Amino acid sequence: MFDKKIRVLVVDDTIVYRKAVSDILTEMPGVEVVGVAHNGKIAVAKIQTLKPDLLTLDIEMPEMNGIEVLQYLQQHAPQVSAIMVSTLTSEGGDMTMRALELGAYDFILKPSATNIGESKQQLRSLLTPLIKAFQTGRTAVGSMQTGGRGGLAIRRPRAGVHPQLRSPLAEAKPLAPTAPLSRRQGKSEIVTIGISTGGPNALARMMPMLPGDLGVPIVIVQHMPPVFTKSLANSLNTKCALTVKEAQDGEPLQANVAYIAPGGKQMKLVASTDGTNRLIRITDDPPENSCRPSVDYLFRSVADYYVGRTTAVIMTGMGSDGTKGLKVLKQKGALIIGQNEASCVVYGMPKAPAELGLTDVVAPLDKIAAEIVKSVK
Repeated sequence: MFDKKIRVLVVDDTIVYRKAVSDILTEMPGVEVVGVAHNGKIAVAKIQTLKPDLLTLDIEMPEMNGIEVLQYLQQHAPQVSAIMVSTLTSEGGDMTMRALELGAYDFILKPSATNIGESKQQLRSLLTPLIKAFQTGRTAVGSMQTGGRGGLAIRRPRAGVHPQLRSPLAEAKPLAPTAPLSRRQGKSEIVTIGISTGGPNALARMMPMLPGDLGVPIVIVQHMPPVFTKSLANSLNTKCALTVKEAQDGEPLQANVAYIAPGGKQMKLVASTDGTNRLIRITDDPPENSCRPSVDYLFRSVADYYVGRTTAVIMTGMGSDGTKGLKVLKQKGALIIGQNEASCVVYGMPKAPAELGLTDVVAPLDKIAAEIVKSVK
């Protein structure tokens, strides 16, 4: 199935996790576990001889932690990538954000289960999609520093009937070519973003390009566990001219603020009691597309309150969360921007909308901010 097996080095200071991760990876087609290491120092020594494509890398280890290993990779082995294995703590969240900034491919959480069988099952369900995505994309630490540059934004004509791109997916799932129910009413008054795998790096590159006086609020769903979304918001806030924060229940939307949905919760917009302002509502509503927060859930609520006045952006990520919400937004006159395939870590979430003809602008990562600004000014 795969031309060449990906070579993986498993790095963890706990023997139970080293064995569990090694066993899971060994069962996967197209994967070869070339070795294990119980700390970062030993991992670095083995990288030269074993020549892995990928490390599964514990963040918190004695002697040399996961961050230090990534710094070594950047300098000496930028062709190697890493999936971080993190703990669900605020320190773990902050270290994971730093790891992603340093070019880690993605991260998974150490299982909460005490039973080894359950833990392995949790690890398997988290690791399998990431390994499959890595096998198709092969993103390395070195390329994460430079990817997404170049290329032009491709604009499609906005007309009553939106042409579909001919593709196997478009033919299998045709979108009824109906005129939008609502026309776009000039400039947008809100920006909403859906993003997943590769998202923290992509947001850290794109959002600092937005001006502090953008003039509208931004609402974001990044698929992430609890605690980590707060770390992401804090990290982005230090880099951006806009204010970036983890959203809180009941707070009014303000211009020039980006609100990130808290991990493990759903986020939607509602009307205030006076009917003039929009508030953020954080709920425990069930997951959609196995996601909480879910992009579809947020997008539908934005469509309700900003008819003809929304810019929706769909970016790198696995799966298709966001597609159904974009159909609703499209019918209500939204402008839809999709990240292009070449600059995505995983071309999943932007793919289906593009193939269904929902996307108005297809842009590389470093042009998305300019397209957002154009839509609101």
